[in-house]
Amino acid sequence: MDYTRLFSHRTKYMRASEIRELLKLAEGKDVISFAGGLPDPQTFPVDDLAKIASYIIETYGTQALQYAPTAGVTLFRKTLASWLDNQGVKVNDNDSIIVTTGSQQGLDLVSRVLLDKRDIVITEKPTYLAAINAFKPSEPRFIGIEIDDDGMKTDELEEILKSMSKEDLSKVKFIYTIPTSQNPGGVTMTMDRRKHLLELAEKYDLLIIEDDPYSHFVFEPIEFQALKTLDKNGRVLYLGTFSKILSPGIRVGFMLGDKNLVSMMEMAKQAVDLHSSTLSQYVALEAIKRGVVDKTMDKARRIYRAKRDVMLEALEEHFKDLGRWTRPVGGMFIFVYLYKDVDTKPLMYKALERGVAYVPGGSFFVDGTGRNTLRLNFSYPSQEQIREGIKRLGEFFSAI
Repeated sequence: MDYTRLFSHRTKYMRASEIRELLKLAEGKDVISFAGGLPDPQTFPVDDLAKIASYIIETYGTQALQYAPTAGVTLFRKTLASWLDNQGVKVNDNDSIIVTTGSQQGLDLVSRVLLDKRDIVITEKPTYLAAINAFKPSEPRFIGIEIDDDGMKTDELEEILKSMSKEDLSKVKFIYTIPTSQNPGGVTMTMDRRKHLLELAEKYDLLIIEDDPYSHFVFEPIEFQALKTLDKNGRVLYLGTFSKILSPGIRVGFMLGDKNLVSMMEMAKQAVDLHSSTLSQYVALEAIKRGVVDKTMDKARRIYRAKRDVMLEALEEHFKDLGRWTRPVGGMFIFVYLYKDVDTKPLMYKALERGVAYVPGGSFFVDGTGRNTLRLNFSYPSQEQIREGIKRLGEFFSAI
């Protein structure tokens, strides 16, 4: 049977994640992979989670195995709100939290609830590939704002907003940003730019989607606050996840924002999966209460900082004449801009033959630019693999 005639119009805008496809190609091969955004498995608190899982089943029994409210287990959401407050993420009286199946579901719900065809989404350039893929089926128009070492260039954003017609301004549904340890760019927005961004949101009546998977992995003593904390008027919807600070396998994410906005996300989620895993929520709840989450974050910070330093040293040795790269204060990624005018997408298959994988950077740009860039992950490979993999990449691009 030919199924193509049955596919909906929106499937034309669905794209396979290049990262996921690349991981498939590298699977089972002797390849040093800088491709995925995978946490280092040695950060997973396996013993703690085994004890917690047993405790949950014995203590909460059928509660943990039963359906839960769409917004999430009430006790978990209360505990999460308190934990977020202790982490410096402000939870206001009129805020609400909804638990999602990973933060990726949050991006999908944002697309379902907020976007219509030809609406405008403003993103950083480059930005998170899976966010682009979540928004695309709604057929929005994208506007990309350049980043530098200080994050999104809010002066450029201001000029673009000034130049927009009234009609286009009314079509801007939100600004999507990863202000801290950005993926893929590896940069962190300064406090001045964060304040400026919120001023622009206020002036032009805009919503900000703050995606924050990486602020728990800041290695340097820099000043920063979540946009959600700086926000005074309910203009920020904050997305978080336990994938990086506990384990990806439990698939627990969340959205925090004004209850009127979050209630619409809840309604959309009812049609998607009814609710996220009850058992996983109880595990995350107990992991917070026992300090396992904080312990995992501390361990990951130490490991990732050392790996970042090794990758920066290797890049200095093998890429000095090939390009420039970001020097992240946290997170999991370094972004490389090659001096040569080459397209890194077809080259990635040849790099795989050399036993090393990277993600071509062009997919992270909403305007089709960035062909000569690549994203490198330092959290997953070992220090030895980082040294050898960067050496192989340096030799590969030198020969192009």
